[in-house]
Parts: sequence; C-alpha cells; structure tokens
Amino acid sequence: MLAKTFTVGNFKGGVGKTKITTMLAYDNARINKKKTLVIDIDPQANASDALARTANLDHIDKTIVDGLNDGDLTTCITSILPNLDLIACNTQFTSFDKYVIEGFTDEKDRVSVLAKLIKPLKPLYETIYIDVPPTISVYSDNAMAASDYSIIAFQTVEESLSGVRKYVGYQNFMVEAYGINLQVIDILPCMLTADDKLDYEILDEARKEFGDAVSATVINFQKRLKRYSRDGISLKRHKNGNIDQWDYKAHEKFIGILHEIESRDAYINSSVG
Repeated sequence: MLAKTFTVGNFKGGVGKTKITTMLAYDNARINKKKTLVIDIDPQANASDALARTANLDHIDKTIVDGLNDGDLTTCITSILPNLDLIACNTQFTSFDKYVIEGFTDEKDRVSVLAKLIKPLKPLYETIYIDVPPTISVYSDNAMAASDYSIIAFQTVEESLSGVRKYVGYQNFMVEAYGINLQVIDILPCMLTADDKLDYEILDEARKEFGDAVSATVINFQKRLKRYSRDGISLKRHKNGNIDQWDYKAHEKFIGILHEIESRDAYINSSVG
C-alpha cells in the first residue's frame, strides 16, 4: 500500500489549516497507529514549530530545503513520536518559487517537483499530510499535484467561505489543466463559537452549496487547542489510566474526522472499482 496524501488548505489565512494538519497527523499516528508523515511547505513553518514542541525539540537540523538540495526528502525526516515523522520547513524555503521557475521550463514539470520528491516516501507511510501557505502559488500547485485528496479548512466567516469557493475552483482548474487525480474529501468547519448564530448561518450556507462534502463533524473553538500551539500537542493520562478530560475533548472530534475521511475514501474507491 502506498500512502494516501492529503493537502490541507484554503486561500484564506488564519482559518485553522495548520491546526487541522497537526491534530489529524497526531491522532492518526497515536490513536490509529498509522505510520504518518507531515510535510511542511509553508515558509512560516507553524506546523514545524508545533510538532517540534510536541517532541520537545529545541532545534531541527535538516529541513525540506536540505532535502530539495539533496534531491532526496528521506535525508530530512525528523521523528516526532512513534508513527509520526516531520519534514520541517523554515523561511529559507521562500526560494522554492525561484527554484521551480528557473529550474524548469515546462509547466507540468513545474507543478510536479514535489510529487516526484514524495514518490519514494509513499511506500514508507500510510498517510502523508501537506501543510501549505494560503496562496495561489507554486507551493499550492505542487501540493495539489502531489496529493490524492484535499481537506479544505473552513472557518465559519464569510471570507473563509469565499476562500473555500476559490480553492475548489482552482483545484478544478489544476485537475483539468494538468490531468492530476485530486478530489476534495472534506470541507472541515472549524473554530465555531457555540453561541454565535452567524457561525451557524454561514455553516448552513456552506452545506447548501457544497452538500455532503462539508464534514458532519464540526470543530468548536477550544482553549486546549489554542494551548497546543504554545506547548505542543498532548494526550495526557491520569494515574488511573483515564485521559485528561480537556485533552479528550480536544482530540475526540479529530478522531471522528479521521474515521469520516477513511469512510469517504473507502466509498470513493469502491465507486471507482
């Protein structure tokens, strides 16, 4: 089996994209016991920072910049937890667009750089998540061309819903222009405030527009998720073996999303078959 590869994106920043990437990866590795890799191609490196804190790492020696220079991403893999690895990013990766534009003349080759680098990694993992900048760029083009599915982060504000529309439209363009095999597997509502009627009005609008593509699971705003960005992701157990209740509340929705995505993937593949 080759790893299923997911790009987590939206063309609107600050919508929970990196939080979704890191939480799904953590729970896929720790709860589902699946060999998981996060590839951070956002030069802001927020996913890299969060996972480094999770592993109590003060410094990551090699990043995707080194892998790109080596022509081999296996040289820059950092272990975070059992079953969870990271290919980290840093600000030096802002040179990726220059590398792609100056190094390749054919448009198909330009969007396929990451796909070719990821190919040797696919037999090593069950799941790969790619965290991308919130822009239409060589980063998003390469992530889409390297992925089987996209997970679209959707904060329930008007600008984010507009970002979902743009993302879906651009993905359709990429599929038609370059013949890539990519589908939206989940539009994931996140950071909802339980008592905010506007949040639910926008969620209803998204469900009417995109139907079952919008996740049945909703990620509400939680202080514990905010804490993970500062301290790293945790899933603590008390001496009696029970999981800390606030950690449990933070993780339970993401575990449900993993099951939902697995079911959607099985349905898509059975329909194709």
